[in-house]
Amino acid sequence: MRADARKNYDQLLAVARAVVTEQGADASLRDVARRAGVGLGTLYRHFPTREALLEAILRASFDELAAQAVELETSNSPGDALVSWLRDCVACTHEYRGVVALMVAAIEDAESALHASCVTMRAAGTRLLTRAQAAGLARTDINGTDLFALAGALAWLNDQPSLAPRADHLFAVIASAILTSAGR
Repeated sequence: MRADARKNYDQLLAVARAVVTEQGADASLRDVARRAGVGLGTLYRHFPTREALLEAILRASFDELAAQAVELETSNSPGDALVSWLRDCVACTHEYRGVVALMVAAIEDAESALHASCVTMRAAGTRLLTRAQAAGLARTDINGTDLFALAGALAWLNDQPSLAPRADHLFAVIASAILTSAGR
């Protein structure tokens, strides 16, 4: 990538993060381009769809969650690792209002720009869940897809003004429902 193109890409990504944080996943792409000081055509050259832009924004966070899962597998007890990762997963989605619906759709759509990142994140959580289940610390009647759905449901709470204040309490309820009595 040419130096000026790389500069535009980095600027667009930084501005897009800020705009999506402010406005949510449905943020105006025209606003992103305007704030970045580039034309809409430049934005579309780098990110041909809204989903491609969101994937670029979210990829770093999702990759970080996957790396964190690897670290947690060796540094924490299986139950603590699972709950810690789940909390961080939910927190990651809080930053970008409205992204949960896109993630849920992307996990089922192999053509989605978000698909690979979401699958990687789900796989990381599945490994932690499986490890906790093998240790007898987590319910065995749930799988990685269920864990992904629960993370999405918990993240959705943050998008609901009347429920957001209860998010921490409801996280604790869900975490205790995932863990067996030995895991709590």
